[in-house]
Amino acid sequence: MKNFVKGLSLALIVVLAFTSCAKQPTQLMDSAKAAIQSVIDAKGGIYAKDELNKLQGDLQAALDAVTAQAKKFFKKYGPAKDMLTKVVTEAESVKALIPGRIAEAKAAAENTMNEAKMAVEEAKALLEKAPKGKGTKADIEAMKADLAGLETAMADVTSALAAEDYSGAKDKAAAIKDKAAVIIEQINAAIAKIKGR
Repeated sequence: MKNFVKGLSLALIVVLAFTSCAKQPTQLMDSAKAAIQSVIDAKGGIYAKDELNKLQGDLQAALDAVTAQAKKFFKKYGPAKDMLTKVVTEAESVKALIPGRIAEAKAAAENTMNEAKMAVEEAKALLEKAPKGKGTKADIEAMKADLAGLETAMADVTSALAAEDYSGAKDKAAAIKDKAAVIIEQINAAIAKIKGR
């Protein structure tokens, strides 16, 4: 009986040692979630979309590993802890990339905006040289109205830049530049037609 009690006590100590050592890594899970949230807060959803999706997938895999171990009698959270630590480290790396990508997007938007402004100015200057005659008055008035519309649209580009919507600003500026290029082409065609007579 004495040996049985000793054996039972020893078995309980071993079981307690295994179960107490294997606590869920809740603090590490919270750290990983916070690290991903910091990437989202730094506009990672816009400027590091692929990396953010990968991080979220890795976090889910780590959480699934924790859940799988929690269902076992003898829990081993080591691999899950490694996965969570990796998520935290990678999230910090992704977050460090974002400011550079924002600067690139801003520079690209500003560059496209400047190109659009130049195209509008070129179209306005060419319009002054456009042949004015009986059949062109309506066309010239229509082009003037189009250019006035483009100049108004430039305010939307400036607003988008001020709101740090760099991709939106770039897209709007590119559309203005393209429309100005069409007007320039039309004016040049009209000039060439008059010269060809």
